[in-house]
Amino acid sequence: MGNGFIEATLSFPTVLLTPLLVLVIGYWIVVIAGGADPEAGHGHGELLGLPVPIFVSLLAALAWFGTLAGSQWHGFLPLWVVPVAALIVAAIVTRLAAIPLRRLLPDGPDASRADFVGRTCVIRTGRVTETFGQAEVHAADGSSAIVQVRQTGADELTAGTLALIYDADPEGEFFWVVPADIAKKGL
Repeated sequence: MGNGFIEATLSFPTVLLTPLLVLVIGYWIVVIAGGADPEAGHGHGELLGLPVPIFVSLLAALAWFGTLAGSQWHGFLPLWVVPVAALIVAAIVTRLAAIPLRRLLPDGPDASRADFVGRTCVIRTGRVTETFGQAEVHAADGSSAIVQVRQTGADELTAGTLALIYDADPEGEFFWVVPADIAKKGL
């Protein structure tokens, strides 16, 4: 089987797309090794909602397999029709495959700590000081997270208290909080 497979890949019409498939495989080896980001153009360089590297890889692989199969089963058709037909069929299948694939890819900006600023949280530790405290906060997608919180004042922030996150400290990896009812204080 090995010799027949190599012979088929190096004969017309499959040999036309074999170098492209080798490039695609090499690209994905570089991606796996961490040398490239397949979604680097996501949002800017897209074809049918997929990043260009994913779209081109899928198209090239399908066209290559189409020429490989077509070269063996072309029947009465002339051999030069096989690569044309393989590219057309690969384009159609790639277009159909893009619909479910684009749902698997993230479509928004990456989540960041700044997304929690302005949200309320529930204190989960016995107290919150300038150096200690944790709270549970809910993200826009409904998920929750336990985060480190601190306060600058002498407010009574104990377990179960509702607080407002007003700033994030990226170096200390914590959030600054105040009581959620701060607007009512002093009335």
